Amino acid sequence: MKEQTLIEMKNKVDALILATRQITQQIDNLKDLSVGTLEILKNMPGYQDAVDQLKADVLTKREEKKLELVE
Repeated sequence: MKEQTLIEMKNKVDALILATRQITQQIDNLKDLSVGTLEILKNMPGYQDAVDQLKADVLTKREEKKLELVE
């Protein structure tokens, strides 16, 4: 390979490494944000009632899907 081609490939690989690091950092930031948001929500009044309602809704939807598949 020509030296210029190798230099271009190295530059592209370096750019990909940088982009991957930035994406990883952003994912870590989003994880921290989502965990923090969840902890705040857990302290809000009515949180457990909302969770129970969501569980009931999911079970209802599952049962409806099962009935649709049987029919």
